[in-house]
Amino acid sequence: MLDDHKDIHPLFADAPSSTEFKKLRKRIVRQTREAIEQFGMIERGAKWLVCLSGGKDSYTLLAVLQELKWRGLLPVELLACNLDQGQPNFPATVLPEFLEKMGVDHRIEYEDTYSIVKEKVPAGRTYCAMCSRLRRGNLYRIAREEGCSAVVLGHHRDDMLETFMMNLFHGGRLATMPPKLVNDEGDLFVYRPLAFVAEADCEKFARDLKYPIIPCDLCGSQDGLQRQQVKAMLDEWEANSPGRRQVMFRSLMNARPSHLLDPKLFDFAGLTRPNPKDT
Repeated sequence: MLDDHKDIHPLFADAPSSTEFKKLRKRIVRQTREAIEQFGMIERGAKWLVCLSGGKDSYTLLAVLQELKWRGLLPVELLACNLDQGQPNFPATVLPEFLEKMGVDHRIEYEDTYSIVKEKVPAGRTYCAMCSRLRRGNLYRIAREEGCSAVVLGHHRDDMLETFMMNLFHGGRLATMPPKLVNDEGDLFVYRPLAFVAEADCEKFARDLKYPIIPCDLCGSQDGLQRQQVKAMLDEWEANSPGRRQVMFRSLMNARPSHLLDPKLFDFAGLTRPNPKDT
């Protein structure tokens, strides 16, 4: 996976030659492969719609998937897609020019969901839920139009952990973003191949490769969001006990229904002693 010859994808043409970056790249590629294999994401000959927002996470996703395909390790067709949601001052030329330069097959779609969100969401409320629903609906439509079997998103390990904590504190349930699911209509997979990748690694990876980051000025402009609060809490825990995030994330892969309280997952009422003593 190291760039010691000229046969590399253009996305890595300006990759740093440092040992540190090579280790970072190798780790992210390995973790992505592990998630793809462990959660059964590959359908040979399938076509994936790779969603590109212009943030560090989606750039990392695109680059690593292209890397795997370039090396013959991902036998699917990739189509990068950016949904321009009509946000004010959105630099509409950045992603098309970047994707053209990198030789990446892509589709740019304009759909003004920004105006809908601003109109429908009361002042002081967060935009994220409605924005996400509208974006997802359009991405599903585009995937169908392009003959894709999966919509591929750039959510990473920390997104999943933060979502779990938000559901725990505010939603009253134990749930997070799954690495693989089927949409409600039953015709598309949704994949998150960066499930094992840390946010800090995505940030360093995209920064080292100098990808043109586009900030989100819709939800990112609001203070006091629940996710920001959870992130700050996890940051503090991580600072006090390095590795805490990874330990917590491992717990999501090590559930014990018999040691929780959900009778739908475990038959507590029907639990018997295999060899009860006479009384």
